[in-house]
Amino acid sequence: MTTFALVGAGPGLGLAAARRFGQAGHRVALLSRSAQHQDNLAAELARENIHARGFTADVLDPASLTAALQEAAETLGTVEILQFSPVPRGDFMKPVLDTTAADLDDPLAFSVKGPLTCVNAVLPGMRELGRGTLLFVNGSSAVRPNPNVAGTSIAFAAESAYAQMLHAALADENIHVTQLIVPGAISPDSERSSPQALAERLYALHTGRKGFRHYSEPMPDPQDGTP
Repeated sequence: MTTFALVGAGPGLGLAAARRFGQAGHRVALLSRSAQHQDNLAAELARENIHARGFTADVLDPASLTAALQEAAETLGTVEILQFSPVPRGDFMKPVLDTTAADLDDPLAFSVKGPLTCVNAVLPGMRELGRGTLLFVNGSSAVRPNPNVAGTSIAFAAESAYAQMLHAALADENIHVTQLIVPGAISPDSERSSPQALAERLYALHTGRKGFRHYSEPMPDPQDGTP
């Protein structure tokens, strides 16, 4: 029995992904800052006979991330799949001309140091298993910088570069690293970007193990708004 570890557990995409990987037979580790949110999600998953447990961690606190992922592996089983998809804070999204050097400290810690800490925590277990998957979920500013949200644009681009380097470096070890770009809002009414559709896509990326960057739907052309 191996574990699906979700960094950024919430009631939307997080719950849908936890449900999908739990239905496939994985135990689920729910990482977030709120123990109450974790308990609510774990209880909902338990009603579907999915073994889930919460672990409190803050993406901006590397020690808490490492401790939570180590405890998850010890109590639930080796982490075979890690999904990094926490939601950035609103204050990361200042316009570029209003952004100072200090404004980048937390976005870079969140989107670069956070995933790097998580990967370093789970990689030994994946290597021991002889397999693993690292799933990165980002918005469109990861591939098309948006001057209205400079902090996330810069930090997501750095996260993307790190993940792409991992993709190449770990391929020979049967550890698949992949990124899913969600260009627009995650909406229950969206055919391709609803929580359930995205969860299915993430599971398919885990099992299909092909390529690095994928899109939930085509990116609109910024000039005319069409794909």
